[in-house]
Amino acid sequence: MSPFAPFDAQTQVLLIADDPHLRQALRQTLDLAGLKVATLDDARQLDTAQCKDWPGVVVSDIRMPGIDGMELLRQLHEQDADLPVILITGHGDVPLAVQAMRGGAYDFLEKPFPSDALLDSVRRALEVRRLVLENRTLRLALAERHELHGRLIGRSAGMQRLREQVGSLAAIQADVLVLGETGAGKEVVARALHDLSSRRDGPFVAINAGALAESVVESELFGHEAGAFTGAQKRRIGKFEYANGGTLFLDEIESMSLDVQVKLLRLLQERVVERLGSNQLIPLDIRIIAATKEDLRQAADQGRFRADLYYRLNVASLRIPPLRERGEDIPLLFRHFAEAGAMRHGLTPRELDAGQSARLLAYDWPGNVRELQNAAERFALGLGLSLDDGVLPDAADEPHNLSAKVEAFERSLIAAELERPHNSLRSVAEALGIPRKTLHDKLRKHGLPFNTPGENPPDDGE
Repeated sequence: MSPFAPFDAQTQVLLIADDPHLRQALRQTLDLAGLKVATLDDARQLDTAQCKDWPGVVVSDIRMPGIDGMELLRQLHEQDADLPVILITGHGDVPLAVQAMRGGAYDFLEKPFPSDALLDSVRRALEVRRLVLENRTLRLALAERHELHGRLIGRSAGMQRLREQVGSLAAIQADVLVLGETGAGKEVVARALHDLSSRRDGPFVAINAGALAESVVESELFGHEAGAFTGAQKRRIGKFEYANGGTLFLDEIESMSLDVQVKLLRLLQERVVERLGSNQLIPLDIRIIAATKEDLRQAADQGRFRADLYYRLNVASLRIPPLRERGEDIPLLFRHFAEAGAMRHGLTPRELDAGQSARLLAYDWPGNVRELQNAAERFALGLGLSLDDGVLPDAADEPHNLSAKVEAFERSLIAAELERPHNSLRSVAEALGIPRKTLHDKLRKHGLPFNTPGENPPDDGE
């Protein structure tokens, strides 16, 4: 028998019984009650792998040829342990039904049973199923939020907004344009979008268009047939086709030639790919995440980038703020990378002194997070704090920036201390070596959270 999979969102009850009279009578009862019912006469027709997260209830007879109710229960619960299964028993099957209940069946009904008994059991099971799936969704959302905090580190407003945007866009299928300077973490964002999406089990293919020679870009992206050009000895599957069913991350999209941009636009619009040297159109189920460090609107105005491709890509865009715009995140990121580096090399984590922390904040980080990660790695290895500028800028040379740098340094130190485990403001203040009232004033000045549970702000006289 061919597999049958009635586990769709519209079906509320799957009824399985080999007795046609019983099956017809029960279906009629469920139909009259307004329930959406699918029926089977043989459990072997069922593809149990499709039942996970299905929002319905299975009602099955115990005594059936091929796969009986007990075996069906076992197979279903291998896929989803919380799926409600109601078993129908004859008089002699009651001990077996009790055994099934102990094995995870939701309920059993002894024949003959009144229609109200079946409806009551099914409705209760549907409500239980609804609550179970709601809890799963909430747990998944919390897990995704936690994962995003672990990937996109930072407490600045810009990073909080970025995490919210990534969380929202991950749930939809739209193509995404990621904007960010070199080293800002564009691929990290792209991987987060993929891993938190329904495509997470499909391939994630990353390619840097700027690193490809012009002569091989088309072949790499679209593939080619044998003999398509000199040196094409055999068929090659392109990156777009290889990413079918998943996500393709295309970095430095601004470096693509206008000819390749035309083909990319067609692929985005029609969701088909055509290998070089072939007339066959291959349908694609793919999500494109493009990234650039340039202003594509300006590039389009200058004729270096197709305006129609820009507008097609710019439907859903994300901007990663450069590190210099989120100075308060620098100590957190540095500590994270330094501790990870120390752990990876089996070393004891080292702490920055005040002078080194000040230098981190004074530096502009042209290489953004990638540069900071490298600096933290070197620091973890005991090589000191080595930055590309070589020296800390003299504050006397830039007196107009001194106050801002002091403020940023103060805010970052307080923000970093708030990341550590504290159960009261007094504990935070003691760690920083300042009075609690002073800490409260500084938290308010810098816009940092200070509402420790169960603790009121200090009085002015404290």
